[in-house]
Amino acid sequence: MEIFIIVAAVLILLTVILTAGYVKSPPDTAYIISGFRKTRILIGKAGIRIPFLERLDKLSLKMFSVDVKTTDYVPNAEYINVKVDATVKIRIGQSEEMMTLASKFFLNESEDMIIRRVQDTLEGNMREIVGQMRLEEMVTDRKAFGERVQENAIPDLMKMGLEMISFNVQSFSDQNNVIEDLGIDNISQIKKGAAVAKAQADRDIAIAQAQAAKEANDAKVQSEMEIAEKQTTLSIRQAELKQQSDVKKAEADAAYSIQEQEQRKTIEVTSANANIAKAEREAELKAREVEVKKQTLDAEIRAKADAERYRQEQEAQADLFKRQKDAEAKRFEQEQQAAAEMKMAEAQRFAREQEAEGIAAVGKAEAEAIRAKALAEAEGIDKKAEAMKKYGEAAVVEMIMAALPEIARNVAEPLSKVDKITMYGEGNSAKLVGDIVNSTTQITEGISAGMGIDLKSLLMGALGGKLAADNQPPVVVVPQVQNAADAPAVSDDNTVAD
Repeated sequence: MEIFIIVAAVLILLTVILTAGYVKSPPDTAYIISGFRKTRILIGKAGIRIPFLERLDKLSLKMFSVDVKTTDYVPNAEYINVKVDATVKIRIGQSEEMMTLASKFFLNESEDMIIRRVQDTLEGNMREIVGQMRLEEMVTDRKAFGERVQENAIPDLMKMGLEMISFNVQSFSDQNNVIEDLGIDNISQIKKGAAVAKAQADRDIAIAQAQAAKEANDAKVQSEMEIAEKQTTLSIRQAELKQQSDVKKAEADAAYSIQEQEQRKTIEVTSANANIAKAEREAELKAREVEVKKQTLDAEIRAKADAERYRQEQEAQADLFKRQKDAEAKRFEQEQQAAAEMKMAEAQRFAREQEAEGIAAVGKAEAEAIRAKALAEAEGIDKKAEAMKKYGEAAVVEMIMAALPEIARNVAEPLSKVDKITMYGEGNSAKLVGDIVNSTTQITEGISAGMGIDLKSLLMGALGGKLAADNQPPVVVVPQVQNAADAPAVSDDNTVAD
């Protein structure tokens, strides 16, 4: 437990030391840590300073601008009193050795303090160089003056751990206006040179203008001569071209006349041929029109004749079908009546037989007679209903057959109102009649679909019934009686007694 407490105390102590002693220098400032360990310099880095055992000092690494001026006039090599104004850029050296030297002079000092300390050193070096140079050299070659000042001042600055970045002369001035006089002399020399140069330039310009005028005149004369020659040549060429043009024009006129005659001849021949062809075509068209009219009349007459024949045939078939159905219905009624009479005769005969056997059987005979009569009447009613049903279908067939001629007439009627029909090819009249028949067939099929009646089946049934009726023997129709007592006697040969 005690060990744990000791370890915790050590950790807390280390944390406090790290927190309190953590430092980080910016790039333009050097942090110098000294004391317990070896001196360390931090530039843009982080480090740990042990509190109470090590100290932290700062050294600025920024570049300083120092204004260096001579406080009074300084005689130069020519004993001319001169003042110089210059600007110097310096900074503390970046090497560890230079920083160590600088820390002995400028540690924890501000920029202004550092500038004041080096300002007199730079001024002394500049005075030495002024005393070694002539005025004209300093004024005309400031770069050389600055380089000499730097060479003289750099060793002194290095002893303080400083570096000189640049030295720039701002101005020179003297006590006796010698610099101004040098400027006037130079101005005079410059003006003199400028005047000479101007005179020489004017002379050159005059010579050049005269030469240019001569060359321009020569060029103008030469140009006019060439223009005259060209115009003469052009006139000659124009005359030659006009002569050639006149010849070509005459030849063209002659050729045009010949060509015009040829064209006129061709047009006349072509017109004559066209008129002949037109007459032939008109004759052919007239013949064709006659043939078309003939075919049209033939088609109209045949169509009307076929339609009339078809109408008569349909009417005859409808009448025949009606008569057949009437005969069949009449025959069916006769058959039912004969069957009923036979039943009544059998009932009467049975009654007489029963009467002969005795009075005891009278009741039974009457019952049987009544039963036979009822059966006969029921059977007759069923047969009549079936006959009426068949007759109803026959009536429908009869009505359809009676309407077919009217349908055909209405289908063919629009053709009678047509002024002219032109048909080409063979068999056209037959095709026209076929179209009418097809139209009629489509109408009857539409009636069948609308009424739900199969006309084809009715017609086939009617024709089948007619054929069956022609093959059956005649039927004797027996009148109906009310009771067995009134029924006539029936003999063994199925003849009816009066």
